[in-house]
Amino acid sequence: MANGDRPHKTVAANAVTCLVAVTLIVDPAATGAVTVRRSPLAELCACLHSVEEAAHHPFSAGWVARVHASVDPGLLARAATFAPLWSAFRARYMLPLTATGSRTIESELAELAELAALPIDDFTAMTVQALIGKNSTELMTLAAAELMPRLRLISSSRLAIGMRVRGDPVGFRAELVDFLAAFAADAFAEEWAQVRSIIDRAAADRDRDIRRRGPQTLTDLPTHLPGDDPTRFVFDKLYAATAEVDGQRPCVLVPTAHGRPHFVIKHFPGYPVVVQYSANVATAPSVESIRRTLAALLDPTRLQVCYAILRTPVATAELATQLRMTRPQVSRHLRSLREAGLVHTHRNGAAVYYQLDIEAIERIGPELLSVLYR
Repeated sequence: MANGDRPHKTVAANAVTCLVAVTLIVDPAATGAVTVRRSPLAELCACLHSVEEAAHHPFSAGWVARVHASVDPGLLARAATFAPLWSAFRARYMLPLTATGSRTIESELAELAELAALPIDDFTAMTVQALIGKNSTELMTLAAAELMPRLRLISSSRLAIGMRVRGDPVGFRAELVDFLAAFAADAFAEEWAQVRSIIDRAAADRDRDIRRRGPQTLTDLPTHLPGDDPTRFVFDKLYAATAEVDGQRPCVLVPTAHGRPHFVIKHFPGYPVVVQYSANVATAPSVESIRRTLAALLDPTRLQVCYAILRTPVATAELATQLRMTRPQVSRHLRSLREAGLVHTHRNGAAVYYQLDIEAIERIGPELLSVLYR
């Protein structure tokens, strides 16, 4: 198995406990180990994914509606045939293959098409990884006799792509590049012009942070798990792997407008590690904040407190009377809700008033809010 892309079974002992994680090991002496770049191809990938799986991309609802209203049905049908390549586990080549440059869509697609930039064996292996949904390099040598039965069990669309890429990888790639160019011209170019300023701003902010803090900028990204080793950056993901990052193989951070809520880490031997994150990263909660929120709402008494302070601010003493509890008991429950970011407070003299943060509850889910409003 290739060095720098090896699965692992445990995360750092000092990290928050999790089932699986991706660990990036960064060479502290390397120059340019972590960089940022804009990628229209990566954003096109995120847009195509939001069209295919619109239900969990509410922030892209406007874009999805415009696509269905204006794009030729034949082009949408072609998009559906390639959809497994930009599913949640997207193909590595749908993200930047190099660490430098802010190219146009046309040159990004040209890079995809050139065998010198992406050898056909790598293209095939990256495609197989996307179809199976695993980063394992063992898939690179998987024989057709083993691959096709696995794809058949996953879906007929993935089996169809697997048969095409194994039968004629050069022809399949040409069809893919032709589709991406057509969709970019017909549907995406105008959207890229709209979101580019958002991505430019996020990239500039991240670039400044990299110049100031170096690789420690990775600690601000979603799902990062705290630890004491400044060279190891652990991210809570649905698979376990380790990738080494240095000056020869940097980590490229790619902000996205339409990729929200996904946080993508892709690594393939011989190519940079790529991390695609929401340009509005402040809206992406950390694992620890989600844990605190769920823990705060797990207690049925705290749900009663939420109901009591839903419509109007209430002082601690009044809450104790309403809920037939002591003031210290109420204060402990309110502290848990405050630490979870679920309440507003204001002081009037000696009394502190609490009111539920409706927007915070809505972000958890409208069903919870409807229960409290019953």
